[in-house]
Amino acid sequence: MTTPLTRRSLLKGTGVALALPFLESMQPALARTRAAKPRRMLAICNNLGVLPDYFFPMGNGRNYTPSPYLELLQAHRSDFTVFSGVSHPNVDGGHPADVCFLTAAPHPGSSSFRNTISLDQFIAEQIGTQTRFPSLTLGVNTRSRSLSWTGTGVAIPPEDKAAEVFKQLFFQGNATEIAAQIQKLDTGRSILDTIAEQTAELQRTVSSHDKERLDQYFTSVRELERRLQVSRGWEDKPKPVVKAPLPIDPASPAAYMDKVKVMYDLARLAFETDSTRAVTIMLEGVSTPVLEIEGAKITDGYHNLSHHGKSETKRTQLKTIDEWHMKLLAGLLTSLRATHEAEETLLDRTMVLYGSNFGDANTHVTTNMPVLLAGGGFKHGQHLAFSTQQNYPLPNLYVSMLQRMGLETDRFASSTGTMRGLELV
Repeated sequence: MTTPLTRRSLLKGTGVALALPFLESMQPALARTRAAKPRRMLAICNNLGVLPDYFFPMGNGRNYTPSPYLELLQAHRSDFTVFSGVSHPNVDGGHPADVCFLTAAPHPGSSSFRNTISLDQFIAEQIGTQTRFPSLTLGVNTRSRSLSWTGTGVAIPPEDKAAEVFKQLFFQGNATEIAAQIQKLDTGRSILDTIAEQTAELQRTVSSHDKERLDQYFTSVRELERRLQVSRGWEDKPKPVVKAPLPIDPASPAAYMDKVKVMYDLARLAFETDSTRAVTIMLEGVSTPVLEIEGAKITDGYHNLSHHGKSETKRTQLKTIDEWHMKLLAGLLTSLRATHEAEETLLDRTMVLYGSNFGDANTHVTTNMPVLLAGGGFKHGQHLAFSTQQNYPLPNLYVSMLQRMGLETDRFASSTGTMRGLELV
């Protein structure tokens, strides 16, 4: 249909007129096509950062001079925006700040710290039921340090075995296994019903402050019930078929870059099959041993190298590691751009956020965070430079990303608005 219905269209007959509700056909055909195509987000945090003097470019705007690291991404210069002078207000504490990369919750190093909802889980709460998996939380060399946090401040443990996630995404169980999974979901709902009844009984005897907390709890229970109900429906639907083989997870934590590559490939497959629309990957380096990198001689642990104390020997080895990160990121962007979705590419539809909680791991500085955003339908090819002394709030970028996902919100965490200077295509 090329001519859309008007919103005042009526059904008429035998003296009766019935007003139509808002229908898809009331939109122009082109608008319907665009609305049907999903948008996605991949957020990656390298929790040991990069050498800042090799990352940040010279100059600002579209005529910036790329840094040595950004030179490795020059095939995609028009596909990304690099930021400087951005950080999370009041997020300090050194290494503990990595869990705040997508939450911006203040003072992670304090004894009373409680995290808040992460960007990906905010998205999952809004549109997660539209895909088989509301979100994917992945990690390299970690099953504890997570980027994904629920609205109640609970960490979602990352999966660090790509093969296991691949099976969940694409291996169809037999009838018995599917029935068992549905039974688990049904059991989960009955447990929630029981908890809700018991808590309702309790609500009549508690203080007004506790009633507010119970109301929040009931809201969480109802939301989880809704998700479980939708999950039950997905169990009966066949999983997508892919030509990619089952990934092989490197056995050694030292094969760090191979693990990163496997996770990037997995994220692309998940988006390509529309299995989810929000993925996070924590690149954990603190507990990683001496890296094995082809053609390079690394003699110290990744963590020790990041705290180089200005030793040129350590900085040289760390630079090699950082360069590999940039090369793998370039490969990810290339694969997303090579994958087509209707008349656009997967990169056009996917926002790739790459950065670190550290502005400089050597001094545990959490300001002037190295951050870039690729793809997703923004006007890229620029360096947005803000004050390195009075940093611009990075959560403003998150608001822009949420709005690009089609979510109606103007605040996230400590944001003050949308990201200044970042425009839509």
